[in-house]
Amino acid sequence: MEVLRGVPWPRPRGAPGPDAAGLSLSWIGDERIAISGVPPAWAVARLAEQGVTHVVNCRPRAQVRRYGDLAAEQAAFGPGQVAHAPMQDHGRRQRPAVWAAAACFAVRVLEDQPQAGVLIHCSAGRRRSAMLAYAVLRLRGHDRARAAALVLRYRAEAQLVPAYVRSVERWLATAPGDVSDRHVQGQPAGPIRPATRTGVADNPRA
Repeated sequence: MEVLRGVPWPRPRGAPGPDAAGLSLSWIGDERIAISGVPPAWAVARLAEQGVTHVVNCRPRAQVRRYGDLAAEQAAFGPGQVAHAPMQDHGRRQRPAVWAAAACFAVRVLEDQPQAGVLIHCSAGRRRSAMLAYAVLRLRGHDRARAAALVLRYRAEAQLVPAYVRSVERWLATAPGDVSDRHVQGQPAGPIRPATRTGVADNPRA
């Protein structure tokens, strides 16, 4: 199975583009999810101007310690507004222990806070952040094809690595817990089932 890649897509009218901070966020339709590369530490405070209220950082621990991006995000938004999914970009299976809680965090924020905007980033905004966004979309009720299409359509740089997608699907099929505080905290709950979703619009986030 080949890596699924995005293709250049004309930016919809009204969709966010590069701002004064020099960072371009790719908002995924009207899902209130954005994908990007790592924001420079000095630019993190400007993310709120583009509609970001919460952040999921997908960079490994060694990188965030060295470059300070996770600490800068926690300082700007508050520790409770930032989740860490410390993934290595090795092209193999991603263990749910390093990313599933972050996916649940994003889903819970989007469900509980209608005005929230969640930025998911790794280093280049191509593979790990695309996987995490795919997981969030699946949990929010999109089927496999629709979730992949949204990521690839709105993030031209995105690549859905087959092993990463399989990691998400296996977790959805087998993991205990639901999208709740109990699951994020590692306590048992019911089986995880993506919600059924129909009639989803494609309007970009203004």
